[in-house]
Amino acid sequence: MHQPETAPPSRSFVAAMLRNLTFYVLIAIIAGILLGHYAPATAVQMEIVGKTFVDIIKLFIAPIIFLTIVLGISSIGNLKKVGRIGIKSLIYFEVVTTLALAIGIVVALIARPGHINRAGLDIQDASKYTGKAAGSFNWAHFFSANLTLQVLLVAIIVGIALNYYRHRLKVVHILGRAAHYVFTGLRYVMYLAPLGAFGGMAYTIGKFGLKTLVPLAKLMGCVYLTMFLFIFLVLGGIMRYFKFSIWSFLKNIKEELLIVLGTSSSEAALPSIMRKLEKMGCSKSVVGLVIPTGYSFNLDGTSIYLSMAAIFLAQLYNVHLSAGELLTILLILMLTSKGAAGVTGSGFIVLASTLTAIHKIPVEGLAFLLGVDKFMSEARALTNIIGNGVATLVIAKSEKEYVGENL
Repeated sequence: MHQPETAPPSRSFVAAMLRNLTFYVLIAIIAGILLGHYAPATAVQMEIVGKTFVDIIKLFIAPIIFLTIVLGISSIGNLKKVGRIGIKSLIYFEVVTTLALAIGIVVALIARPGHINRAGLDIQDASKYTGKAAGSFNWAHFFSANLTLQVLLVAIIVGIALNYYRHRLKVVHILGRAAHYVFTGLRYVMYLAPLGAFGGMAYTIGKFGLKTLVPLAKLMGCVYLTMFLFIFLVLGGIMRYFKFSIWSFLKNIKEELLIVLGTSSSEAALPSIMRKLEKMGCSKSVVGLVIPTGYSFNLDGTSIYLSMAAIFLAQLYNVHLSAGELLTILLILMLTSKGAAGVTGSGFIVLASTLTAIHKIPVEGLAFLLGVDKFMSEARALTNIIGNGVATLVIAKSEKEYVGENL
């Protein structure tokens, strides 16, 4: 009987690679570097390409922040109904993600990935972004001049109000459909990421030379190292306190980690990790509450990346940040990072919204950062899913909703 022919492994690999957006981003980065190095005058003119991509991304900031925050809060349901477990989950999420944000800021300040020879690249005169001096910082003016913060406040109020609205599910369904269309639009826009990466990299290399690759490499190294230490020291320490082993847990979810590694999205393994945690001994009710909520409120890897990226761009543009401004970045990210669900491009949106709210670090720097953003997405997604798994085990154990053997 004639057997159907199967494509050789090499051909299958090439086909898969050609369907991967990261491959095209990599090609665009290489093309941008080559153009910037060999034809700098032409490369500088490509700035408009990177800026246009960032401008399109900025159009999604307000609707995505509003929809994700409202849906995230309203998905908790009636706080009286979910009771102690829901409140404990939110407290845990806020504490751990704030710790992740703070660690990202501290490591970036110490390692200085955006500096070369103790200085930035002097990319632009930062004075036009700084506005008033740090000493004259006015919170009322800061809030009134920032659409992002206004949207955040409205979203929080609407999300809380929805929990007490009689027809909440109908409204949530409508908002969910709206979010679906917005994220679908964002997904299509992200297909333009290679153009944005090309424009940003070509302009940067053409204007400032190959030395700009050094801070990008330093940022990648800092992000991967920080996330590795966060998983094994911070999350590992939490697990140890509750008589679990981080190594045993990682061994139990190795299949899910491979899925995340292959897709660069922690959401790809969502159904699988929920089933796995139930098999480990966590009650279905805890898993059903903690995991979905954690995908909006407990993104440890994304939190580390966002805070490090913000400080990195400030260093790159030689923007001095006072202690008060660093605290402001931390406070804003504590809110905006909760909207960074595992959808491609949403972390980029959150960073853009944070920089827009700060009004000091140039948003145009995102085009430069886009060149390596894709290559750090795997680290973010892996840290996110591990963090949510740890949260589920810890909350289940503390609520006596864990019936399995200690890992």
